[in-house]
Amino acid sequence: MTQFAKQFFRQTVPSLVKEIYEICAVLFKLTIPVLIVVKALEMLGAIPYISMALTPLMQLVGLPDSMGLVWTTTLLTNIYAGMLIFFQLAPGESLTVAQVTVLSTMLLIAHSLPVEARIAQKAGVRLMVTLLLRLVSALVLGMLLHYSYQWGGWLQQPVELIWVAPAQDDSLWQWCLTQLQSFAMIVVIISALISLLRFLRWIHIERLMIWLLKPVLKLLGISPKATSLTIVGITLGLSFGGGLLIREAESGHISPKDCFSAICLLNLSHSIIEDTLLVLTMGADLSGVLWARLIFSFIFIAILTRWLGTTSPEFQQKYLFTQPPRKQPGMESANANTAS
Repeated sequence: MTQFAKQFFRQTVPSLVKEIYEICAVLFKLTIPVLIVVKALEMLGAIPYISMALTPLMQLVGLPDSMGLVWTTTLLTNIYAGMLIFFQLAPGESLTVAQVTVLSTMLLIAHSLPVEARIAQKAGVRLMVTLLLRLVSALVLGMLLHYSYQWGGWLQQPVELIWVAPAQDDSLWQWCLTQLQSFAMIVVIISALISLLRFLRWIHIERLMIWLLKPVLKLLGISPKATSLTIVGITLGLSFGGGLLIREAESGHISPKDCFSAICLLNLSHSIIEDTLLVLTMGADLSGVLWARLIFSFIFIAILTRWLGTTSPEFQQKYLFTQPPRKQPGMESANANTAS
């Protein structure tokens, strides 16, 4: 038994470390340059000016103009940064629960675009498609929620803020330290996830998860082969799970069409546990940030996959996909047998 354990670790640990290193390297190469550019814009004071362009859009969803700065910050950085701005501005705005729910739902759909759009691009979806998908979907769902809450008179009570933003150290040194802590946390999470996935595959639990998700994916028009990719994105999100998503997409086991559909689904609904809990601290209601978001995502992707089936491969490759068509495993040998 001891000899077996030694052999197991001798064969498994090196490959596990190598896989973790490769995934983190890909993710950090994408993330670090973007974070530096965004920080430079922030230090130059450009973000408030960019947010001015969103003022008309805030009026469409029934939000005060100042909330445009919250969304701009979230679009360029992440939900955490947007929340800090929100808790600084919200006390002077007399927001309702409905308004906070609309804002929070938009934040959940469209955030961290410089990083996450690049990850989606690397995984198989063209950059412009991702940007349009997330921005337009956030606005459409925001408008639907705004008019629904207004029409029904729902959630019109004033929001009760449960947290006040503490004073922040805005020094460059503190920012660098925060980023290093974030990277360290990403390495820990990816290491734990890879180890867990290996264990789950060893006990064949992945087959059970595929079986459970198969009816949902079939309804959405996504192949069961994309289950692992979908699970990673839904649980971890695009930022934490980005390296895994890219690796899974480039593995060749998933067709470009299924990869495109799965990534589009994750663009609209990812990290549904952590991110949902985050915006609940802002005073949002689950009706919008979870249920409406999931229903909207499923309906949209179901329509998208069916439309995708009517388009030509040339159109898909030119306007939608970033990855070239891949030969499925076994095709070369099958072609060789046919030729012989």
